[in-house]
Amino acid sequence: MPDNAAAARPGHARPSAVGALPGAGWLLLAVLATGVAVWSMRYGLPVVPQPNLSNFVTRRPALTVHALSASIALLVGPWQFLPGLRARCIALHRALGRTYAVAVLVAWLSSIPIALHAETGAVASAGFLALGAAWIATTAVAVERAMQRDIAAHRRWMVRSYALTAAAITLRIYLGAGIALGIPLTVVYPAIAWLCWVPNLLAAEWWVRRAVPGLQSARRSGARWQSPELD
Repeated sequence: MPDNAAAARPGHARPSAVGALPGAGWLLLAVLATGVAVWSMRYGLPVVPQPNLSNFVTRRPALTVHALSASIALLVGPWQFLPGLRARCIALHRALGRTYAVAVLVAWLSSIPIALHAETGAVASAGFLALGAAWIATTAVAVERAMQRDIAAHRRWMVRSYALTAAAITLRIYLGAGIALGIPLTVVYPAIAWLCWVPNLLAAEWWVRRAVPGLQSARRSGARWQSPELD
């Protein structure tokens, strides 16, 4: 899905390729993100269906805040990868970006006490704490790059950030597969705490390098990429 708002400068790779998904890929991502986000918002209800998590019983405020804020980030994210939205309504794009960044900050802070007491113990806790650290770090760098008007770098870091947000999707896919295969929770959950995000981040890194063929040469030459749409 090309971004027609920004033309490539001579000698520079097109930054618009970053963050642009094919139509079917974007639709699948948006559907999965919406489904998981809406389902997760049940933790904000006065009476929660199937409250079968120990963290729900002992740390309900943190779990509720985390579920709601992470759901907002999950919902907002796909719309930031629509080139047409960026081109035609930059004010909305920026507002959604601020909403996403605040939601990630709140979700990360509220995740810490939950991750420290993750189901099945220390390995799962370490996986979720590492996810949180990578999540807030990639989001913070994305915000910093946007404030510096380095839009190409901002888009790359947003791809990485949202790949980590999407751990909410992959976690449920792997958990459902583990249950279907009859693998005990004590075995599958510690692995999922890492598998739900490490492959996502690797895939995001592959994507940004594939989308911007000149990335390595630009780094070697010290070139700074700017998006013409904000010049």
